[in-house]
Amino acid sequence: MSHDTLPRPVKTEAAPAAERPARRRAHWTRRANPLAGAGTLIWLAVVIIPIYAMISASLTHQDEALGHNALKPPSHPTLDNYDTVLHNGFGHLLWNTVLAAAGVVLIVLVLCVPLSYVAVRTRSVWSGAAFRLFLLGVAIPAQAVVVPLYLMIAKLNLYDSLLAIILPTAAFAMPVSVLILTGTLRDISEEMYEAMALDGASTTRMLFQLVIPMSKGGISTVVIFSALQAWNGFLFPLIFTQSDGPRVLTLGLFNYVSEFGVNIPAILASVVLSGVPIFIVYLVARRALVGGLMGVGGK
Repeated sequence: MSHDTLPRPVKTEAAPAAERPARRRAHWTRRANPLAGAGTLIWLAVVIIPIYAMISASLTHQDEALGHNALKPPSHPTLDNYDTVLHNGFGHLLWNTVLAAAGVVLIVLVLCVPLSYVAVRTRSVWSGAAFRLFLLGVAIPAQAVVVPLYLMIAKLNLYDSLLAIILPTAAFAMPVSVLILTGTLRDISEEMYEAMALDGASTTRMLFQLVIPMSKGGISTVVIFSALQAWNGFLFPLIFTQSDGPRVLTLGLFNYVSEFGVNIPAILASVVLSGVPIFIVYLVARRALVGGLMGVGGK
């Protein structure tokens, strides 16, 4: 065989910059942002310091509470305040609060998910006008309508019951919930709806098999938001309830206030215990919550 017919080695060229691994490009383009880091540390301190001060004060003795430095750990920590709270009807208050939060979440989901679906899928002028009118509830404060609500609750014979807390709380949570859900539902592509329509799917089937599974982030956000509205609500329980039967955690703090003084460590211990359940819910659904909030604006 002659040298002219021998195979020549193929020269390999380096891959162009556009085809290099994305990880390598990210390594060279990543830059430090000291300003953002400093802002994050400041915000972390703003959040952590009050929580630390609250927990620290809840572990002090009552006679040391007024002179205790909030940033200094207690010299003789005690759990007597938590024992006082747990043996002073905290279980009953917690159960009522859970029932109220569950009722609000159930009403909001049952009404807001179909309402948001209709608002997104219906293109008529009347539908858009009704949606904008419904969102006016965001601008109406609860304090402005508490007297008419009191008269309605009294006429319906719901005064001094859990329903007197659940129904107004759910009503004021619905406008923001609809706003969140409509933003999430707009992210569902039109091709998916058309594919299901060609498959012969009805509107109800699209709602349960397409909309709800694709809107888990927005639904999780609405669940946490409406549950927080019921969990932290104070005005409606104060105005619409009177006896100890329907009393919730926010009103239970008055158990440690008397005409002779205030048991500050017991109040803070009650606040710590009441915040644990909602904190656990946030830890479980934090990713879905962030995803739902990012989709509020829609496409």
